[in-house]
Amino acid sequence: MSAPELKNGDAVFAKVEIRNDGSVPNVEQDALLAEPGTMGMLINSGYLEETPDQKLLLVSFVGEDGEMGPLVTCLAEEISQQPLD
Repeated sequence: MSAPELKNGDAVFAKVEIRNDGSVPNVEQDALLAEPGTMGMLINSGYLEETPDQKLLLVSFVGEDGEMGPLVTCLAEEISQQPLD
């Protein structure tokens, strides 16, 4: 998947387990944020100056309660535009 194809507000799906690496405040370290197949919404995208070729995607995944969860930074290869089979 090429991240430039995505627009803010697009539905996306986790391709892998997304866990808190410690960068999500008020969430326990290593807590499961999204299982593979979990739907989320792309909030924004960007990159770090040190690694401009690596796209970063800011995503909010739907939680078990049906509410949007905390903002999570994901790598483009961790996200799919299509639901997983």
